[in-house]
Amino acid sequence: MKKKIFAGVIGVSMLASMGAGAYAATKLQEIRAYLDPEIKVQVDGTFIKLVDVNGNAIAPINYNNANYFPIRAISDALNVAVDYDAKTKTIILGEKVDGVAIAKGFKDMYHTKDPAHTTYKGKDYKEVYFDNATGSRSFNFVLNPNKEHQKLYLQIAAIGGELSELVIKDSGTGIILKTVEVIKSENGLVTIEANIGGVSSLLIYGYTKGETDVFVPLTTSYYR
Repeated sequence: MKKKIFAGVIGVSMLASMGAGAYAATKLQEIRAYLDPEIKVQVDGTFIKLVDVNGNAIAPINYNNANYFPIRAISDALNVAVDYDAKTKTIILGEKVDGVAIAKGFKDMYHTKDPAHTTYKGKDYKEVYFDNATGSRSFNFVLNPNKEHQKLYLQIAAIGGELSELVIKDSGTGIILKTVEVIKSENGLVTIEANIGGVSSLLIYGYTKGETDVFVPLTTSYYR
């Protein structure tokens, strides 16, 4: 992943987008620069159109013979997650040091905090996705990493049977990011890793065989 970032930005300086309040900081210096709409960008041999968060085309800023782009535009082009920590004024590219549980903001009819359903093999996971509908069926839920995370570490268990064709898909592009053919009850709690850099929304879906419950702990499944 680091090689991909360096290959994409070599020879191009990037300017981070900051909130209006940041411009009041005492260490900021005023400069004179120019927008240069003639500069083009290629990624892996293909010309790309750089856009802002609203989808509007952007032109780089030329200053002292260097070109500056909003860092989010470059990260989107390279499918690299980007986030900003306002407290430390730190721009974070790629994987974070600390994981962020997918429980935050999770909404689904099978989302439960009932201890009768959140406990698996003696451990209470507090919040889980627990689909205990009857018969062979499909199941699905949505996650929203909002382009802020590079990896998803999803834990899932089949209880009393098996799951098949588990898919993690980019909802925006329809691109399948990960597929797992079978997860059996005897496999226990399985951790599935998927690269989700540059992805806003994920659709996770699969199928059960027979009377199988789907158990996804939301507190120990996480983004990085």
